[in-house]
Formats: sequence, structure tokens, C-alpha cells
Amino acid sequence: MRGGGGRRHHRGLDLHSGFVNTEGMATQGNPDRWDDFVGERYDPNRKPADFRKFDESAPAGVREFYRENHARQTRQFVQEKKRQYAGRGKGEMGIWEACEYLDTLVDESDPDTDLSQIQHLMQTAQAIRRDGHPRWMVLTGFLHDLGKVLCLYGEPQWAVVGDTFPVGCAWSGKIVFPEFFDANSDRHVPAYQTRLGVYAEGCGLSKVDLSWGHDEYLYHVVKDYLPLEGLYMIRYHSFYPWHREGAYEYLMDDQDRAMLPWVRKFNPYDLYSKSAAPPDVAGLRPYYEELIAEYFPAKIAW
Repeated sequence: MRGGGGRRHHRGLDLHSGFVNTEGMATQGNPDRWDDFVGERYDPNRKPADFRKFDESAPAGVREFYRENHARQTRQFVQEKKRQYAGRGKGEMGIWEACEYLDTLVDESDPDTDLSQIQHLMQTAQAIRRDGHPRWMVLTGFLHDLGKVLCLYGEPQWAVVGDTFPVGCAWSGKIVFPEFFDANSDRHVPAYQTRLGVYAEGCGLSKVDLSWGHDEYLYHVVKDYLPLEGLYMIRYHSFYPWHREGAYEYLMDDQDRAMLPWVRKFNPYDLYSKSAAPPDVAGLRPYYEELIAEYFPAKIAW
């Protein structure tokens, strides 16, 4: 859903899988508006020198989101969330079932689109499919945002969406709104304020804690089922300081360097696959259910 933050409700939620929902659902804002902000910020026609000017004129809601995100995403918080979710203890769902669950995320105030969450996922996947990419990449496009079910677990927006960045080392000036890190308590931990921080040169991104969100969560959910290239697309598609700005290259290992072109190949589909015509979910569902079954069992742990 696009546009300003509005009220959400949960539409017909009845998961027969025994999936455990959490009370106290988040009600503020809409996760997709951060995607829109990123898409506009990294418009291919925008000169790098214009990024800061664009950031300064960003909507107040976007600025407040990043202000809170940068203040609250500490290394301790990230590690706590990994312990909470990486074990996949929320229950079991199938991939299509998870899409329908995410589809209960509704923004009634959104004036810009009537597309459902599944339609948004299909737009990305269909664009990849039209360009003749491998079936695993089409599937990756279809499910890459399913980690946003964190919103339905009751997680706040700032712990679900937004550009990701390393914690436990100095923040790069290439992170959007870097000035907002002034309020982050990690600023007062000297070990976290050096170039490498707690990491080693060339340690590899798999050993680096990134700010918590839907990317990292979904990676842990699907890591046993997709090719490495697809896992990189899922885990790092919001890590814009790395794959778009060239920051943190000194933390990369050979595997990261080999996978970076795949993340960059995926990025335009993530940002620029929106179209006015909604995909035919009913007509396309058999294709995607067959594709899902090619890589996933009927149920997986979340």
C-alpha cells in the first residue's frame, strides 16, 4: 500500500496451521511507504549529489521513521531480535498461506492504490519472469517481502522496514539520515565507533549484525530452501549503503563479492516493478503454487 500512514486492520485472519499470532499488533503507518521513499531516492535519473537534498525534503513521516529507527537499532536490540526470531518458533505456515496472512495488512487511509500485498509481490515476480530470469529468481521476487509479517506479530515499523546497516561498528555517512544516529546509545560504546568495530577486515557479511528487519527474518525462514544467490537478494536487498553506495566493502569476503552483482540485478525489480494494472492473482495462482512446491514443502517453520 502506498501513501501516508493509516490505520490497519486484520481481514478474516483464520490460520488453520496452528500458527500462533501475537496480541498487540502495531497500528502505525504502512511499511510500503518506506519502499516508495527508497525508490524515489534511488531513481536512476537522480544524481548522487541530489540525494541529500532529496532527504532534506522527505515527508515528515519518513524522517520521523528514520529518526526512531536510527535511535533504537542498537547492537543489543539486534542480537535480542535474532535470538527471538531466528529459531523460527512462531509456528508453521506454507508460503502461499504466509502471503494470505500478509494480505491481512490493510491501510484504509491509502489513497494511491487498491493493490493487495499479494498483488505487490506478484508485480515484482512477474517483472522478473518477463525478463526470462531463472525460476528461483522469480520465486525470490515473489516472497522477498514476506518478512513483513513481523508487523503482524506486533513489531513496530522501525524494526521491520527501512534501509539496513551494520551495528557494532562506525556508521557510514552513506546511510540515509546519518545525523539521526546521534541519539543511538551505541554512540557511547567506544568499541563500536571504529571503522571495524567488533569485526575483522574481510570477515564476510554473514558475520556482521545488520539492523533488524524483514530481510534478516525472512532469510532465516527460507535459508534451507533457496539458492545462495536468492538468499543474498532476500537478506541484503535493503542494505543500500552496501549494494548502492559501496560502503562497508572492507567487511566483504570473496563470497560477498561474488554475490553482489546478483543483489544489484534484483534491486531494480524491487524498486521499479510497480505498474497501474494489477496482476490477476486468481489466474496466476496455479503458476506460483507450482513454483513454490518446486522449492518448498507444504509447511515451513516461521
